[in-house]
Amino acid sequence: MHRDSDRQRLFNRRALMLAGGKVGLLSILVGRMYYLQVVESDRYATLADENRINLRLLPPPRGPIVDRYGLPLAVNRQNYRVLVVSEQARDVPEVLDSLNRIIPFDEAERRRILRDVRRNRSFVPVTLRENLNWEEVARIEVNAPDLPGVFIDVGQTRDYPHGDMLAHVIGYVAAVSEEEATGDRLLQLPGFRIGKAGIEKTYDLALRGSGGSSQVEVNALGRVIRELSRQEGQPGAEVQLTLDLELQRMVTERLGEESASAVVIDVHTGEILAMASTPSYDPNAFNKGLSSKQWKDLVANPKSPLINKCIAGQYSPGSTFKMAVALAALERNVVTPETTVYCPGHMRLGNARFHCWKRGGHGHMNLQDAITQSCDVYFYEVAKRTGIDRLAAMARRLGVGVDLGIDLPGERKGLMPDKDWKRGALDAPWHPGETVIAGIGQGYVLTTPLQLAVMTARLVNGGRAVRPYLTRDHISEAGIEPRKAEEAESLNIPPEHLMAVRSGMEAVVNGRRGTARRVAIKEPGFEMGGKTGTVQVRRITKAERETGVRKNEDLPWKDRDHALFVGFAPVHAPRYAVSVVVEHGGSGSQAAAPIASDILREVQSRGALRPGAQMGTGKRTGSG
Repeated sequence: MHRDSDRQRLFNRRALMLAGGKVGLLSILVGRMYYLQVVESDRYATLADENRINLRLLPPPRGPIVDRYGLPLAVNRQNYRVLVVSEQARDVPEVLDSLNRIIPFDEAERRRILRDVRRNRSFVPVTLRENLNWEEVARIEVNAPDLPGVFIDVGQTRDYPHGDMLAHVIGYVAAVSEEEATGDRLLQLPGFRIGKAGIEKTYDLALRGSGGSSQVEVNALGRVIRELSRQEGQPGAEVQLTLDLELQRMVTERLGEESASAVVIDVHTGEILAMASTPSYDPNAFNKGLSSKQWKDLVANPKSPLINKCIAGQYSPGSTFKMAVALAALERNVVTPETTVYCPGHMRLGNARFHCWKRGGHGHMNLQDAITQSCDVYFYEVAKRTGIDRLAAMARRLGVGVDLGIDLPGERKGLMPDKDWKRGALDAPWHPGETVIAGIGQGYVLTTPLQLAVMTARLVNGGRAVRPYLTRDHISEAGIEPRKAEEAESLNIPPEHLMAVRSGMEAVVNGRRGTARRVAIKEPGFEMGGKTGTVQVRRITKAERETGVRKNEDLPWKDRDHALFVGFAPVHAPRYAVSVVVEHGGSGSQAAAPIASDILREVQSRGALRPGAQMGTGKRTGSG
């Protein structure tokens, strides 16, 4: 009996403990439920909404690029693309086989499509092909019943309506690489394009605009149920260039198939009216995606179509540099315009012999005669008297061997050597013979076609340090503002010195013995001045000189001389300057000068700065 009583009490205690544990656990559960449903109710309601509502970024339209008269250079066009939803297609490989009979796919495309299908959810559309033409779209739509899950979508893509004519200036857009990802959410959008070259790259942020957003309701699997709201983004800004499209077309066509470049600049404002580099490439191909064969062909081309020769081609300026030598000598009173130097066809310096291009010599030459007839011996002697440091100082003031700050990526500085440069770069002293060679624009001296155009502009605009630019507006992180017309600072070159040099350049074209007299512009008021240049790309041996140097046309293309010309017009009131470089073109007077003459005649006849498009007006005109 006593034993039963003890057993009952033990049972009761255990039952009480178990009941207490259950009550404790129930209290914890009730408390947790209270905490979640009452205390944290707002937070979890928000999380539920966020799980139900997705915020999606909308890409903005990229801003257009237009010429000085509003003509389109880079625009957006409709991009017809075909997509597939795998859950609707059921058997994607079979659908691809059917589609292949309408628009053929290569094996690489097929592998890419099947890979994308595997990586995405079954309801997410996968792009099969972009940039369909209207005929391809029509064929797909007609066969739609036999292509389950396949549909046509319309987006936007960048288009360059003038193809290779403006590729080096406009550049192109392409997909974002891993290195270019900056954290901007726009860059994470599939298919988003950014500027990779030219104006597209320089002003990418302004052209890009800002993205919009769309709120969509989705189910638990992420499928879109409906759109709740939409906020459009800010389209990219319009960028207006200083280029004249029709002048650019003429310049490009005039350069033709040559490996060449030309720059046309307003000598007072610095506006670039044309900038052409040939051969070129189609920027649309970069937007769509180059094949490996296309890329190899571009890289292997000896005429370097990918390089903008106007700003990245570096050449010895040859005789086009002689005006800078003359100004340096005049400034230091080494010579006067009347000082004469006798040219017997060569000059001796120590044991070295430096030849003039005219084997029999020019006789007695003053400054104007020496520029007109391009006498090498005159400039050998003048350079030797002036010294390399003084030559370099004047050349840099004129824009040679310096960064001009053009609003394009890839500009190269060229090289204007002096004693300090050689000591620092080559750890060697400067030699007098190197000064003599620099006097005719060869040796270490390197310039770009843009620098030659700027040098010419500064020579004929009264000695003003005009700077080149390509956009009508000033574009910065702060925004876009119309450029203000400002007079460039003076180079402090005496007007009489500039006039002496300019007179020689006028006689080069219009004088009886000028080296470019055959290309003179005869129309009254359109007359031009200029300077020819022929640059050796190989050393002429003593034997060749004694037996007669082979003509350029008899040499392999890569061994022929470069042909250069700088010019300005009209001579009575200069407004335009031009530089032309024809790689391995032979003679400057025969290959480059005729092109420059045609360009200066065209730019004057067009009146490239028409009323309503003047600097500082802020007006945007039509095609006019």
